[in-house]
Amino acid sequence: MRTGEPLPAVGDVLASLATGLWHWDTVTGQVWVDAETARLMGLPPEPATLTEAEVRARIHPVDWNEITGVVRLAAAEHTLAEVRFRVMDEESRVIRVVRSRSRPVVDEAQKGYTLTGTLQEVAEPTPGSPAGRTHAVTGDWRRSREAFLLDAGRALAEARSTAEVLRVAAGLSMPGFSPSGLEVFGVEGDHLTIIGHYGQMPSDERPFEHMSLETDYPAAEVVRTGRAVYISSPEEYRSRYPLTWPLAERFHRRSWAYLPLTASGRTLGAWLAAFNHPVAFTPDERSVLTTVARMLAQALSRAGTAETERELSQGLQRSMMPTLGPRVPGMELAARYIPTGGGLQVGGDWYDMIPLPGSPSTGCARKAGDVGRFALVMGDVQGHDVRAAGLMGQLRIALRAYAAEGHRPDAVLSRASRFLHGILDSGTRAGTGGEHASGDDLDLRFATCLYAEVDPRTGALEIARAGHPDPVIRMADGTVLLRPTAGGLPLGIDPDADYPTTRFVLQPGETMMICTDGLIETGGHDLDTGWQRIRTILEQHEGGTEELADALVQGVHGPSSHHTTGPLADRREDDIAVLLLTRQPGRPVRPESRRTLLTVAQAEPERIAVARQQLRELLHDWPSADQVDSAVLLMSEMLANVLVHTDTDALVLAEVGGEKGERRIRVEVTDAGEDLPHRRRPGELASHGRGLVLIELLADEWGVEPRGVGKSIWFELHEKA
Repeated sequence: MRTGEPLPAVGDVLASLATGLWHWDTVTGQVWVDAETARLMGLPPEPATLTEAEVRARIHPVDWNEITGVVRLAAAEHTLAEVRFRVMDEESRVIRVVRSRSRPVVDEAQKGYTLTGTLQEVAEPTPGSPAGRTHAVTGDWRRSREAFLLDAGRALAEARSTAEVLRVAAGLSMPGFSPSGLEVFGVEGDHLTIIGHYGQMPSDERPFEHMSLETDYPAAEVVRTGRAVYISSPEEYRSRYPLTWPLAERFHRRSWAYLPLTASGRTLGAWLAAFNHPVAFTPDERSVLTTVARMLAQALSRAGTAETERELSQGLQRSMMPTLGPRVPGMELAARYIPTGGGLQVGGDWYDMIPLPGSPSTGCARKAGDVGRFALVMGDVQGHDVRAAGLMGQLRIALRAYAAEGHRPDAVLSRASRFLHGILDSGTRAGTGGEHASGDDLDLRFATCLYAEVDPRTGALEIARAGHPDPVIRMADGTVLLRPTAGGLPLGIDPDADYPTTRFVLQPGETMMICTDGLIETGGHDLDTGWQRIRTILEQHEGGTEELADALVQGVHGPSSHHTTGPLADRREDDIAVLLLTRQPGRPVRPESRRTLLTVAQAEPERIAVARQQLRELLHDWPSADQVDSAVLLMSEMLANVLVHTDTDALVLAEVGGEKGERRIRVEVTDAGEDLPHRRRPGELASHGRGLVLIELLADEWGVEPRGVGKSIWFELHEKA
């Protein structure tokens, strides 16, 4: 060619080199070929537009699968697609082996890609030659690759934690090119982190910890760009990444593959596979590495989500499951909560222990060994989801509030049912724009609950039940009985439901068990067979209350429970909550031996003097005359306040209880007025407003308790030795 002459067309140059040109549009399914490509494909040597099916008919079926895999990989990595394949004639005989090189261009809008490439005939390699081992696609290699990917996918799918995923990744043995070192990088802000490694000492990872993403390091580049980096030799590594080559040189590896860990369109980190021998990273080898990286990313993403959910559920469990508080003299308490369902692992089951008003546990000057009334609560909101957990938290707070107001068990459950019904009704209306919801839109929920008020001094129990299983009593001789109690509808169904109470005494040595239905029905049991299983555990157990709680959980949810399944399907999707109350054996505590009760009407203010006289008689043997005078003064103030500031009568109750030298005097004045007393700042000449100030100064403990209708104000004085 002489200077100044025009350059020949590209097609003419390629034709002179026996190289064909072709273009493939995967959206339309059409393939354009020039004359040389048509000749190489066994067609008439002239340009033509073919269908994808016509081209596929000229390619060996095994090689066609290889071509599609290589093209997809190149499209994902934005690299060239190079592949060898066999061309067949009309009688399915191989006529030649050709090599194709192309670059796919992804069309996001059309969900496809176009390829423009070249085609050239190559000599078929001799079996066993280096060229044959490097480029030929053999059935044995493909079968071993598919078996490896199947096993790797199964193992990674079964991993439930990040540690398990890393253990599986470390054990991967790839067909024909197993790596000698693996490392998984994560991303934290603008730095790399090391999630796990294999084939290095723990100290070897220090230079790579908290490496900036802007560093000239292959893993950082992979995270920045989302594209894999393949390095086939130390010389290539040194030339491409001269700054970080000294960090990699000391490991004496020969080839490296850095692949992005991508899940849900987000790059989570990078995966390094390092080799002690040279690896050419053929399209087949890249395809295997890319597939493993994708599976590894999905497994790490699932494990991270599962670990986050477990941490969340454990945090919710810790915040919603209270401790049982301080030790109660004469009583022993034990509780267990086991989330058995999947997902969030926090459902609607809960238990609680609530100090009640008027008990030493709620006083200001609490001393070790004080005995006071408390309530035990066991409940179960329908469902095992976030909604059930949220309702459980709200209902638990409401029950504590109603109990703190001094309501009896029946009133506590009545108010709780009205509260839950209001929440569910307002939530349903909000979800339907204020209109009444249809049957499909209703989120019908309810909650079962058992509320037991306990007096540890006498062992007296007062129980109200809302659709919950009855309590179980284990007697001192080991006999186990189901204790029937009166009950009402589950909470939230009827806002006006009534809840009758049942009273009985827990004798010394006896244990009461209350639980949710998960303890009874777990393992495919119904109420009858589940009760028989629990009864056997209770009767055969020898040990303390804590050991009994463990035995109950192990018996219904431990390994041995799989040998005692019930008549129904063995589904373990319901939470288990159990609470045990044991009255320790010993000398029974005497109930209060002295009390006086008197009504002072609005029209009979002179009866205040009678009340003073009765209180002095009640305290005839009280050692401190000053405390007697204080008690009389405070009672007079309380009665006078009722007569002056309300239009109702006053009921005064005075009790003396306890052992000699540790007795308490408790005086309580009740009226039907709705206004609660409040502290004032009386002036020097004021004749009113000193009542609460005196009570606070002279009483050891005092309080005000709403009674649903009216209120009561009380104070206590402790006997001084």
